[in-house]
Amino acid sequence: MAVLHKALIQAHQYAEAVVKPGDMVIDATMGNGNDTLFLARLTGSTGKVYAFDIQEEAVKRTRERLESQAVLGWCELIHDGHEHMDRYVSEPVKLVMFNLGYLPGGDHRINTRADTTIAAVEKSLALLRDDGLVIIVIYYGGDTGFEERDALLDYLSGLDPRRFSVMKTEFINQINCPPILVCIEKNV
Repeated sequence: MAVLHKALIQAHQYAEAVVKPGDMVIDATMGNGNDTLFLARLTGSTGKVYAFDIQEEAVKRTRERLESQAVLGWCELIHDGHEHMDRYVSEPVKLVMFNLGYLPGGDHRINTRADTTIAAVEKSLALLRDDGLVIIVIYYGGDTGFEERDALLDYLSGLDPRRFSVMKTEFINQINCPPILVCIEKNV
């Protein structure tokens, strides 16, 4: 039995420990809607999930997934970049979740980028409640993934440790660029 879990499983474990029914959360990279559905189940109908993606196909797939599970009613699907989340969300949020990279099954030329991701993380930190958490799963293979990974980790290492605790977890002996998990907790 494996005790060490992949980044996405760890991300879900941390989210489950933090998000309660009635919470407001953000899925910053909706993709196929897997995390949006996961978060909607955690917040329940008394909470709200804001989900962002720049690809119309991602919004369509997510809408279909949420409708089939009868949770769309407390989810707001936003066809815009996550770097604009502050245009749509004004209340404090308990959790912001990112899965960086490209849409699974989509066009690999359309992917997250360092500049927009860092802007989105900055806005996430501004929206975060005192007991909140930002979770980032960094998928960094491909043409721009290494650049995004390096720029993001450099940015995160400069966050004020009096305000935020930043943890990075990664497998160091696996091949094919295993995802990196980063969690940012707001210090109170």
